[in-house]
Amino acid sequence: MINIGIIGLGAIGQRLISQFEKHSEVKVVTVCDQLESLAKESAGALGGIPFYTDHKSLIDHPLVELVYVAVPPKFHYHIVMDILKANKHVLCEKPLANSLEEAKEMAQAAKEAGVIHAMNFPLNYGQAAAKFAELLKQQYVGKLRRLQLTMNFPEWPRVWQKNDWVGGREQGGFVLEVGVHFIQQTLKLFGEVKNIQTHLELPDNPEKCETGIIATAELADGTPILIEGLSQIAGNEYIGFTAYGSEGILSLENWNQLRGGKFGEELKGILFENITPKNLINELVKAVNGQDAELYDFEVGYKAQQVLEQLRKM
Repeated sequence: MINIGIIGLGAIGQRLISQFEKHSEVKVVTVCDQLESLAKESAGALGGIPFYTDHKSLIDHPLVELVYVAVPPKFHYHIVMDILKANKHVLCEKPLANSLEEAKEMAQAAKEAGVIHAMNFPLNYGQAAAKFAELLKQQYVGKLRRLQLTMNFPEWPRVWQKNDWVGGREQGGFVLEVGVHFIQQTLKLFGEVKNIQTHLELPDNPEKCETGIIATAELADGTPILIEGLSQIAGNEYIGFTAYGSEGILSLENWNQLRGGKFGEELKGILFENITPKNLINELVKAVNGQDAELYDFEVGYKAQQVLEQLRKM
């Protein structure tokens, strides 16, 4: 049994708490949030476990072996560095940090600490994304001609995600919050991203995040990448990660849908029920127990941050 402490009990933290609770080999033993009422409520829902408003108190709890960090990005650095100093395992939400300098230092410190350090990049454990990767490996699209990421949001922050930091320029915006998932997938599936050129549409209020992006980049072999997105527009939310190839098109849409077609065909839905991807918590358990595991560590987070910071240059 692996004892887990959780720092940050907002919408994202609560989502993973439910997964921890369903797993037989992990146990949430304490929680922390700067909002005392939320910490108390969450602790009560978990059976009356201890709760804190100071992250160092949770880290110092003698039962805690692994800490899940689900606070806004600007707080990742100080909290994670305290966890690493305590030589405890850590799972951190994306993005890794609030700057490239912080991300680099965190990745180096994690390596030196000799503990398990992982990022929560859930697409790696999703059926649709796993099938997307499998079909690409099988040359479904043939020779890749273009990679495109489209992100459209009628409203940002989204209704379920209303808070100041998600809509703020310092540590929020859809490029950071949503784009990071697909940047990581691009690096994983296709390798290096270079020659990034970006244009952001920014509101007059300097504290508010971008409302649009058009960016171009290239893979190592020169294959073009197009990243486009808009918020505050008519229509429905749409996120599409599309590979255009010499023989067909393959598109991962809205996180868990897959469409594709060969040259001359219509795009149709692709089934992926036969895919059984790995599970983040299973992999964490294996890693903590000294077994080989599929985790995406702080070095992966740092490499994604390098691309992110170039896309978000004002």
